[in-house]
Amino acid sequence: NAVQLLFDPSREAALNDKIRPKVEEIRSLIQDDGLIPRVRFVLCNNGKRWSSAAQKRIDELRAAYPGQVEFVHFNHSAIVKILQQEEVVDAKIQLSGKLVADDVNHVRALTGRISVHQIAELVDRHGDRLLQRNVRRYLGVRNNRVNSAIRATLTSDKADNFYFYNNGVTVVCDKFDYNAIQGADHKVALKNMQIINGGQTCKTIHETLSGLAESDPLGKIGQHAYVMIRIYQLPDESREFVDGVTLAVNSQNPVDLRDLKSNDAAQKNLEIAMSDLGYTYKRHRETSNGGAEIITSLAAAEAALAVCRRKPHQAKFRREDYFGDLYGEIFHNLNAAQAILSTLILRAVEQERRHPSAANPPEFLPFASHYIAMLVGDALLRDRGVTLEEVSHRNFAEILRRFQENWQNFYEQAVAMVENALERCYGNREISMRQLSATFRRGDLLSFVFDDLETLKEKPAP
Repeated sequence: NAVQLLFDPSREAALNDKIRPKVEEIRSLIQDDGLIPRVRFVLCNNGKRWSSAAQKRIDELRAAYPGQVEFVHFNHSAIVKILQQEEVVDAKIQLSGKLVADDVNHVRALTGRISVHQIAELVDRHGDRLLQRNVRRYLGVRNNRVNSAIRATLTSDKADNFYFYNNGVTVVCDKFDYNAIQGADHKVALKNMQIINGGQTCKTIHETLSGLAESDPLGKIGQHAYVMIRIYQLPDESREFVDGVTLAVNSQNPVDLRDLKSNDAAQKNLEIAMSDLGYTYKRHRETSNGGAEIITSLAAAEAALAVCRRKPHQAKFRREDYFGDLYGEIFHNLNAAQAILSTLILRAVEQERRHPSAANPPEFLPFASHYIAMLVGDALLRDRGVTLEEVSHRNFAEILRRFQENWQNFYEQAVAMVENALERCYGNREISMRQLSATFRRGDLLSFVFDDLETLKEKPAP
């Protein structure tokens, strides 16, 4: 009921002051931009999955809101599997029918057919440890079009044709063995097995069959459903080759571009340069985010687009394009000092948004973080008498020290400029929160803000 209330712009809700701006921002995106909310319920406990009665209610919700709601069970077993993710996976898999094996450029390769129940057992036994080299290793099962189709096929009378509908699974390992004398139905032993493509297929198969365990105890559903499996014997010394295979097989399907850009030269350079400045740059999506000295590639992209590239509206509302259409604009000629300062500025502004120091913070504050960060960055450069291009490792410590010493002044000046821009845009009219959200999203204030910045440039430095 709470979710229905949240995502229906026409329904009135009694909300506290802290949550109202976020709710109105969401409703504005739905009403003005026609965005479709997709909701993931993660239900946590330290025991078993929900009952069949609860599953019936969940199925009703899925039917009522097709493609928009997903329910995931997370318990102590899931935590244990995550903690064990670094362990090597040695496994034996049962193939069905004949297989094809060959040596290609000194690489052993095997292609065969594996049942979906075998896939489900593998995922149940080893979890995310199977996906250490997969660019989508920690994403789990998403309620998207492809995975919904996989689930629908497995539970329909078309399950026997699943082999033809799916792209299959690609596995790399240090070594595989099987009885070559045997004619069919081989059991293959794999050392250090990793699924580098098809992880989402495996997760969806596992969730689907696990969800049906109570109603299908004999495992009759999907008993004639198979998946094509390709196995490559690639020792760990061939890590560069493994990475190349991983990117190649995944680039044929929708993949988060941040994963594919993680090995780009610009990302590696930022990682090295930030380390020299005392910070850790996390260019891989699956790595941890915590720590004041840790900066993720996503955080750096968001901050650089707002502060360095002066496009705060895009920084907030075009996150999906950071590593796509906007990648070159964000990361071309972006050095470590600029990326770190931008990120620290946006972090400080966001902290102020979450915990305002003023007794009566302005109503627009929840929507204006990226604009304020841009203006704080501009004020910092003016204060030091440098341009963005002149910010480097040579003057990084000095600029950072000045930012920390004069942060409050920079922040208050930026807030006043945003307030002035809103007044020039709307006059003295009362502005609703939904209007505020749309105004900052569309970038309506940028022309007013840039005019004020040009005026400030003409004034002599203090």
